[in-house]
Amino acid sequence: MEYQSILIKDAIIIGSEIKKSSILIENDLITQIDDNINSNDADEVINGEGKVLTPGLINTHTHLSMTLMRGLADDVPLNTWLNDYIWPAEDNIEGKHCYAGALLACAEMIKSGTTTFNDMYFFIDDVAKAVDESGLRGMLSHGMIDLGDEEKRKKEFKESIRIIKKCHNTADGRIKIALGPHAPYTCSTELLRWVRRKADELGVRIHIHVSETEFEVEQIINSHGARPFEYLNEIDFLGDDVLAAHGVWLSDSEMDIIKNNQVKLSHNPISNMKLASGVSPVSKMIDKGINVSLGTDGAASNNNLDLLEEMKTAALLQKIQNLDSTLLSAQQVVEMATINGAKALGMEKEIGTIEVGKKADLTLLNFHKTHLTPYRHPLSHLVYSAQGSDVDTVICNGQILMQDREVFILDEKEVIQLAEEAAQDLLS
Repeated sequence: MEYQSILIKDAIIIGSEIKKSSILIENDLITQIDDNINSNDADEVINGEGKVLTPGLINTHTHLSMTLMRGLADDVPLNTWLNDYIWPAEDNIEGKHCYAGALLACAEMIKSGTTTFNDMYFFIDDVAKAVDESGLRGMLSHGMIDLGDEEKRKKEFKESIRIIKKCHNTADGRIKIALGPHAPYTCSTELLRWVRRKADELGVRIHIHVSETEFEVEQIINSHGARPFEYLNEIDFLGDDVLAAHGVWLSDSEMDIIKNNQVKLSHNPISNMKLASGVSPVSKMIDKGINVSLGTDGAASNNNLDLLEEMKTAALLQKIQNLDSTLLSAQQVVEMATINGAKALGMEKEIGTIEVGKKADLTLLNFHKTHLTPYRHPLSHLVYSAQGSDVDTVICNGQILMQDREVFILDEKEVIQLAEEAAQDLLS
């Protein structure tokens, strides 16, 4: 719902300090954080009593339209998953499927507190249409694959430029476009060099999968005589505008390369676990000062887009992998899902923390629940106890997308029906 001003009164605010206070939103910005804001100063007043207010959650690696493939291929090896199920389904995918799948993904993210995401897929015009309708903030990229084929490469260049011209900075600035080379093993050196040049020229960011599996690393070593990040460094591809998803199989020298080039990493623990890809050395990277954020990956390999679930899993996975219960604290995980995600997308001046002057992207969780009682430390509860279904109200760009668990911006029943029909059509 659109209001000129919104007051969230008496909520526990997760900020540089955790405190009970009130927030005034005017248009798309946070304009005041104070204990004594007059209720008459706002068009809409939201009671925050017993609720916790966080920055809107930021999911830095998604394939939204893959919601249509949720549950399509479970409990199979990654190569089987890709070659026998996912890629054959994608051979038949059309814009109408991508629109329906993206709309479903947006509804799911709203209901679990995500306000910003970073996506790579196909038919980006259709994805952008869904994102625009959903009120969310998204960075979208056309997934580029050439497998060394020059004709295919030229098509990928053309499509990426078309999407940038058509969709970048649309939807009141909520939609940005990045360049999306799929991965070093599916993209030629020529394609990757072109992406680097174009990103510099157009001032757009880069989204790529790197070192997700051990097999992929072996492929790059065989093809280029170097590990993935070493190879990308050699061709001058890396920079502070690059967000690399996964980063599971990393050597110490590669972590130094990532750090020196200020590359951002998106950690996707549940997808990596489900596909048995391995465990990313997240704690080690954070100790080195690398910016690590959180992503869910697509719903075909997760199988949901619940970033709260991802937060808990990320923390537990580092602890068990290293047999050290002190690793990846609740505080660090919350930062991964908020400010680190904002930095990964180059949006840290606009979103990622609750501050006056920043965009009003906010998630309000109801802590009056059996599994969140007794009320103790909100960060601990947020990471280890909360679930996506505890999200009560979601605001993005100053617009209420959901309040009291009711989604206003989309018709949830219609979205579910549309997605169900699109999934049947796609897989028929």
